[in-house]
Amino acid sequence: MRHGMRDAGHGTWDVERDYAMTDMGRREVLRWGLAAGAAAPALGVLELFAQEAGRTRSEVDPKFYKQLPERRTQCFVCPLKCVLSPGQTCFCRTRNNVDGKLLSFAYNNPCILTLDPIEKLPLSHFLPGTRTLSLAAGGCNLRCQYCQNWEQSQTKPEELRTFDVDKHRAVAGAKKKECATIAYTYTEPVAFYEYMRDLSAFAKEKGLRNVCATALFIEPKPLRQICPNIDAFAVALKAFDEKFYDRVLGSQLKPVLDALVVLKEEKVWTEVVTLIVPTYNDDLDKIREQVRWHRKYLGAQTPLHFGRFVPQYKLRDLPQTPAETLERCRDIGLQEGLKHVYIFNVSPHKGNNTYCPNCKSAVIERLGFRVLETRMNAGACLACKTKLPGVWK
Repeated sequence: MRHGMRDAGHGTWDVERDYAMTDMGRREVLRWGLAAGAAAPALGVLELFAQEAGRTRSEVDPKFYKQLPERRTQCFVCPLKCVLSPGQTCFCRTRNNVDGKLLSFAYNNPCILTLDPIEKLPLSHFLPGTRTLSLAAGGCNLRCQYCQNWEQSQTKPEELRTFDVDKHRAVAGAKKKECATIAYTYTEPVAFYEYMRDLSAFAKEKGLRNVCATALFIEPKPLRQICPNIDAFAVALKAFDEKFYDRVLGSQLKPVLDALVVLKEEKVWTEVVTLIVPTYNDDLDKIREQVRWHRKYLGAQTPLHFGRFVPQYKLRDLPQTPAETLERCRDIGLQEGLKHVYIFNVSPHKGNNTYCPNCKSAVIERLGFRVLETRMNAGACLACKTKLPGVWK
């Protein structure tokens, strides 16, 4: 059975039926998460944290897994619903069946730590111009063939060089570096859900906000549990095509759409980004379908970013996305009534800017991820006083 295939009758993935995944995370050489291709470590960040984290583990919330006969377990954090025998690991590479209990090995041990502009997630309507302490643990519950951080996302946490960063040290480090937020990003936060859940709750208590960049392949109940502590989501909607999700990601589209609706119901600030991969998901009719769904279920005011694909991992033979393709996608978004449509990973470009939907003036001018000039006051356009949606202070 190939990677990502589920049991058609029950929607579950059983490790024992997929030999390919029983040792998928092994590498001949252990990789350090701060190697080239991951986040470039920001000067002055790494001295805050000790390297070589201990092997802290956290039990998965008993509400999100169940114990089966013969000490087997079934996980309900993500739609794969992995079934494990003792000693086996979930598809995400982070949750292990340890003698009949489901434990997360991605806990207090990030492999990526850096300072980022908030715009990099991407978030354009959330505290623009501020910076965030970004962190990621190893593992992912997708198998994207063009992953930029595949050396970390496709490796078990215990096989990476990691940092000892519990919730107290993370919050102290973020405050010392004058960060407005902590960001869960770079790999897939659903894979280190337990770490994100506990750290975000503590950070919130201490006056920090939390943001999450995710593919949102997650079940509704665990998603709703973290919504009170996550202040903004940057959601990678990879395509509007089930075949693409199955063939290129080893995943499913519908649970992602359902989860986006959950975020709308929970009233958490959300921005959506779609990386346009040449010949794979650049069909403009599909883009129009996506935009219409976006407007219907998320609203015309929810920002949408179209991003340039850069050849990575298993799709190195493809070209970069032409700027003209991204401009056509953006035009479709605007034609269909979306108010805030961006172009991501192309700079300089007018699609980096935030525009007032009323008078059309640029209220935030950007060069890539850098804010050059702001013409807003308390979230309102200086020219016409129109209030823009977002979190501005």
